[in-house]
Amino acid sequence: MLKPTQIDVCICTFRRKEVADALRSLAAMDMPSGYRIGVIVADNDEQPTAKPLVTELAGQLGLPIRYLYSPARNISIARNACLEASDADFVAFIDDDETASSQWLAKLVETAETASADVVLGPVRARYSPEAPAWMRRGDFHSTFPVWVNGEIRTGYTCNVLLRVGAQSISGRRFNLARGQTGGEDTEFFDQVHKAGGMIAYASEAWVDELVTPERATFAWLSRRRYRVGQTHGHLLRSRSAGKASVKQLALASAKVTFCFGSAALTTISPTRRNRSVLRGIMHVGVLSGLLGVREIRQYGAPSPVEGQDRAA
Repeated sequence: MLKPTQIDVCICTFRRKEVADALRSLAAMDMPSGYRIGVIVADNDEQPTAKPLVTELAGQLGLPIRYLYSPARNISIARNACLEASDADFVAFIDDDETASSQWLAKLVETAETASADVVLGPVRARYSPEAPAWMRRGDFHSTFPVWVNGEIRTGYTCNVLLRVGAQSISGRRFNLARGQTGGEDTEFFDQVHKAGGMIAYASEAWVDELVTPERATFAWLSRRRYRVGQTHGHLLRSRSAGKASVKQLALASAKVTFCFGSAALTTISPTRRNRSVLRGIMHVGVLSGLLGVREIRQYGAPSPVEGQDRAA
């Protein structure tokens, strides 16, 4: 008798009670036929603060949930702990503040099988409260989708993804600990997967939802996030550019900065269009800083005056 294909759904958490909603959404999913599903929760706090809640839910939901204590305040440590704890054929990642749609995992698996993909990304749908700025809700600045370059996806993210862990491009690969507090560890990981020949596909119906909290529903938060995304991209470009190629990248990023801020000036009357252009300009400023080797800003593990809200991303 053939062994069922195993999928481990992994959640890295840090002092977020919303992990309970994430787990409940997994229990309510339509499970893909012919697959055995497990769940791994990696707690990245200094103390095992999520253990009581995860243990309680494991008993209530009827899911095979494993709790991992993987301190501290470095998201790469938690992600790597999930990969090392799993012996499954596939590993999926979802964030601790997201909820899965009923067909989420089934659609990821369907795309992985039909496309023979090493990696499958799904979309993240932002859910805004009525208090969020109108320009932000209209422009949907927080939803996440893959980026295509010349018809292919060259990197990815861990907020909604399925990995074929035995694929040559993925087997033994781990997230960079040096990026575990800056962010961008997932961008680098999937960039390397692509460079190793791994195919990254997209399952447009594999939705997860993410509530945009008040601290994220600000221009300042978006600016910081866009700048850091640009920094990561700039550092990756810098690592493979030298001489004339490096000068070309700097010139291109500078031109994009000028264009974006110029576009913002021309669209001042429309807050959504203006802010979109400004944020793109800020991202390209981040690219410039990365190309110049400026140290990336810290996104994870930074202390906060409000206990329990000290994770910036």
